Amino acid sequence: VQLVESGGGLVQPGESLSLLCGTYGFTMELYAIGWFRQAPGKEREGISSISSTNGNIYYADSVKGRFTMTRNNAEGTVSLQMSSLTPEDTAVYYCALDWGPYPPDTDDVSNYYLSSNSYESWGRGTQVTVSS
Repeated sequence: VQLVESGGGLVQPGESLSLLCGTYGFTMELYAIGWFRQAPGKEREGISSISSTNGNIYYADSVKGRFTMTRNNAEGTVSLQMSSLTPEDTAVYYCALDWGPYPPDTDDVSNYYLSSNSYESWGRGTQVTVSS
């Protein structure tokens, strides 16, 4: 099982960037995939996730309206399109896999899918830097 992030880089404030998560060794469409980020000195933050049961996508308030997550089951990839980037978006971005079970045993599904504790397998991350 492997997840590999790509697409990070240096952009100026207001610009856009797309990240890609390649998945290997499992059937991606059967599992929930999440995007997380961690800035220096801060806790890891869940920013977007897509469930396997109904395809619902969840976003953190900090990125809602600016970031869009999509999945391509045929290619086994998950993308994160980021727009209107600000220096506060600077972080290492990770994709992660939740092995389940599904559906999660909680009434707060959104919080579950945006919590790093729900995910067992992680990529190594890709750096995104927003700076003028």
